[in-house]
Amino acid sequence: MVLLHLLHQLALRFSWRLSALHVHHGISPNADAWADFCAGLCAQHAIPLHTEHVDIAPLRKHGIEAAARKLRHAAFARQACDFVALAHHADDQAETLLLQLLRGAGVKGAAAMPFVKHATTHIPSPLAGEGWAHRPDLLRPLLHYSRREILDYAAAYDLRWIEDESNADDSYPRNFLRRRVLPLLEERFPAYRNTLARSAQHFAEAGVLLDDLARLDAAQAIHAGTLAVATLQALSLPRAKNLLRYFLHSSGAPMPQTVQLDDMLQQLCGARQDAAVCIAYGDWQVRRYQGRVYVLRALGEFDRNLVLPWHGEAELEWPALAVRLCFNQTQGAGISLAKLRRAPVTLRLRQGGETLRPDPHAATRTLKNLLQEHHIPPWQRDRLPLLYCGDELVSVVGVAIAAEYQAAAEETGMQLSAR
Repeated sequence: MVLLHLLHQLALRFSWRLSALHVHHGISPNADAWADFCAGLCAQHAIPLHTEHVDIAPLRKHGIEAAARKLRHAAFARQACDFVALAHHADDQAETLLLQLLRGAGVKGAAAMPFVKHATTHIPSPLAGEGWAHRPDLLRPLLHYSRREILDYAAAYDLRWIEDESNADDSYPRNFLRRRVLPLLEERFPAYRNTLARSAQHFAEAGVLLDDLARLDAAQAIHAGTLAVATLQALSLPRAKNLLRYFLHSSGAPMPQTVQLDDMLQQLCGARQDAAVCIAYGDWQVRRYQGRVYVLRALGEFDRNLVLPWHGEAELEWPALAVRLCFNQTQGAGISLAKLRRAPVTLRLRQGGETLRPDPHAATRTLKNLLQEHHIPPWQRDRLPLLYCGDELVSVVGVAIAAEYQAAAEETGMQLSAR
């Protein structure tokens, strides 16, 4: 309420376009009343409000607090705006730092909450090049103010607010710290908010230095979304772990627990050269192939008899790899559209025994050999989309186009890629 009051005044002064978001978790029996309160307040001040209903049931295994937080941040990321302002304050920061330390967090976790979080996230694709998804930055304008200062402001402007009844439940770790531990700490260390905030800042700076070091190590080690095992083997253990964390984060993967990361590094660096290394954690996998580390979402079951007809669509979903296939028209390159009109066009999966001649002056090759020569990882080979015209294999997406179907100069063609 204080944050909205402040921003509403500033928006009028600086001509900002201000709107509000209420995430309706549906956890409290009073959740509907809270949404109505927000709607009435925003209507009174002519502030556009969007209420987003979320369902925590699928994420309950993470705990109610964690599930609600994941859903809130997913809602923030979907907003069409430049910034999402959050009302975290100095007491929240102190609680977050202590909670992170009690969970055994590393340097980044102990950095607690940043004043500004730039939220542009790198999202790799298993077959296509690299892509970027833009999300609004997160701002915490009240991070340096205490709860007491915020309450004083609310009283001075006669603001009304709603207290979440769960704040009184000491079974939540954050509430336990807030209601029992921190009041005792304040008796002996009245400036604990400032000192803990200073420690969080030191951890944040150390995290930046670790990222700088990782970028130096990654310069020659990370290529096309993969990481060189030889680099990990050559580095000291702490430095190798730092590079592996950086690689996972830059790939959009969640951070494994300390024990998982140690085991991951040991298997990647210590397994015999021809071993099929695959480390699963959560919904993700880390694999090794030809001296490179790959990180990807765990691939689910797929229908080996899948056949998808193509009728000229610009995009098609390819469930075997959980990617979207894109059909782009070209000139003098790619697959000849005129030749594709000879028979129905379909997308299929590898069945075994397929052959293709990738060049007019080359011999016909088995698909097995082509995939090996193009260093396609084994776990992708049976899932790659194969484009057929009638019963003739036209293209293996991302690998080769049959010579007889390649577009001639000045001929209209089609490029097929995945993202």
